[in-house]
Amino acid sequence: MRIEPLNFCNIYAHRGARLEAADNTRKAFEKALLYPVDGMETDVQLTKDSVSVLWHDRYLDKLGYPGKHIDDFTFAELQQFNFAAFFTGAEEEGVFSLQAFVNQYRGRCKLQIEIKNREWETLQRQQKKVQQCLEILGSAHDLDVFISSFNLHSLQYAHRLSTDIELVYAVDESDKISDIITTVSENHFLAGICQPIATLNEELADFLREHNKLIVTYTCNTGQDIQKALDLNVDILITDDPAKAIHMRG
Repeated sequence: MRIEPLNFCNIYAHRGARLEAADNTRKAFEKALLYPVDGMETDVQLTKDSVSVLWHDRYLDKLGYPGKHIDDFTFAELQQFNFAAFFTGAEEEGVFSLQAFVNQYRGRCKLQIEIKNREWETLQRQQKKVQQCLEILGSAHDLDVFISSFNLHSLQYAHRLSTDIELVYAVDESDKISDIITTVSENHFLAGICQPIATLNEELADFLREHNKLIVTYTCNTGQDIQKALDLNVDILITDDPAKAIHMRG
């Protein structure tokens, strides 16, 4: 059954409280939960030995491994890395698996799991990542968790696996509004669109609302962008600064 739009702006911490700790680490998520956030967003990639872990970037440059990817290393090897190395003064942390993240935070707030796919990955590995995410998450209740991805094929694959977890298509500033509307119209299973606040406009917001789709927006970090999202009555606002967004929402 399709969920109803939330009719209230939910504030999601982008990779945790990433202004206060290294993003996608336990410390960042714990700090985010010091605020009354509604949810947290994180990113999933696959290790060399096919373990789903949290990491956003294409490369591991900021950990001291320039040109290397998450899938160049096994989970055991990544556990020995310091995933907080780029954040001044942070305590060392190893890689955070999706399973551990879900075990620790599901039930404490809502979760957005963004599946990252890379151009060098095989289709088989991309599909394995989707399968793992669905297996770890199981079923969803009242949008306690949803999956997003910039890769439409991965979302279509998840849909073919008959998941009841809501699937949201992420787009960037280069995507035309007309193309986004066409994609939603041709893929009825999509629960909504995750759109950068810079290009989110009334036309798209009205279309999504009329078609009972979620309006999710990201890069809402300045007061101006947060206010724009609030004025457009988005369902979910993803921000690096949850304290500011929560204060402005009132």
